[in-house]
Amino acid sequence: MTSTPTNPADAIAQFKQTQKEGWKRFAPLEAITTASAARLVRFAGIAPGMRVLDAGCGTGVVAVTAARLGAIVKGADLTPELLVRARENAQIANVNVDWTEADVEQLPFADGEFDAVLSQFAHMFAPRPDVAVSEMLRVLRPGGTLAFATWPPELLVGRTMLLASRYMPPPPPGVSSPMLWGEINFIQQRLGDAVQNVAFDRGEMLVPTLSPQHFRSNVERSAGPIIKMVEMLAATNPERLNEFRKEFDAIVAEYLQDNVARQGYLITRARKV
Repeated sequence: MTSTPTNPADAIAQFKQTQKEGWKRFAPLEAITTASAARLVRFAGIAPGMRVLDAGCGTGVVAVTAARLGAIVKGADLTPELLVRARENAQIANVNVDWTEADVEQLPFADGEFDAVLSQFAHMFAPRPDVAVSEMLRVLRPGGTLAFATWPPELLVGRTMLLASRYMPPPPPGVSSPMLWGEINFIQQRLGDAVQNVAFDRGEMLVPTLSPQHFRSNVERSAGPIIKMVEMLAATNPERLNEFRKEFDAIVAEYLQDNVARQGYLITRARKV
């Protein structure tokens, strides 16, 4: 059994390692994120020649989309297995993207290097939002565009993730809930006076599925935080795992019609001062 570090920095480092391990199986879900990637790229106003960073790029759906428009793109992600898939996706699309294994809380890029910094359902999972935003803004030039997509806590993904958090051990001190990034007030407060011209929009991801149980089984195999929670409960408390699954399925049923689950999301765009 792994002991819990007492040093805050060690606890954060262990938390990130757990994230890295959990998200490495995300690739099967990439297909459902491709349309929303295009929506984010369009919302950000990406154009040929722009220098773009996809922060928390995962399998590269945002980065490849921007590169296909003629942008000069770099992608950074914490999980090396996802970068392998991202490289494959770029090769298939016949575009050039510079991929880097990196933490959004410690980006290995120069101040003001990019015209736009994008993140699709990614930076929100960084344990310390103040650090993540500071880094994303640091590498963005003055007047550049910050744009990201997040999950609102009151909709399908947000509700199921908040449900899962009730079945997990509490995170280390200082780790923020990723669902806060789905709240407009939180975003405005977190970005503060470092940006201007903040704009919001909403979209809906349509996920083909046969049943709530079918939807959940795919999530349990691919979504980082859920994978770890299911593994833990399966080993320690199978009855509690059954309770979680019943609650999860009941939430999904509210958003499922005609074999499609509707995952609403929020997109944000701002200009760095």
